[in-house]
Amino acid sequence: MRRKDREISDHGEIMEIMGECDVCRLAFNDVVEGVPYILPLNFGYVEDINGNVTLYFHGATEGYKYDVIARDPRATFEMDCAHRLVSDRGRGYCTMEYRSIIGRGNVEIITDRDKKIEALTVLTDNYHRERHFDYNQAAVDRTTVMALHIEKMTAKQRKVKA
Repeated sequence: MRRKDREISDHGEIMEIMGECDVCRLAFNDVVEGVPYILPLNFGYVEDINGNVTLYFHGATEGYKYDVIARDPRATFEMDCAHRLVSDRGRGYCTMEYRSIIGRGNVEIITDRDKKIEALTVLTDNYHRERHFDYNQAAVDRTTVMALHIEKMTAKQRKVKA
């Protein structure tokens, strides 16, 4: 990381940032098109007892993203939050405050129905934190569930000094 002064290395704080974010962008290596393929997705996450983090995503049962994943399941991800524009018109200065996480891992398509239900529950509860959301179980069979097992992630923030 170039800007060490903005780096967040505390795992707990990184997980706090993840909890503040509401969209995760997944980027894949599209070997057929020869360009990166990126998707903004809703997500949920779990952290195991060893601090390993898995991100969960869902989508329709078919689509180009699954072809891309089948060819190369490696992915990078990015999520950000706490945006605030800071301008000083007198100095002609403008910057943005933010908190962000970038990482990588491998995407797995979850096919076991019980594991899909578990992952979808994690995902929906990420957006319904005050109260568990009972989603329609009929959606399970017509939904593809993906897990990204994070191998590495870094986080940083930009806060303007008051």
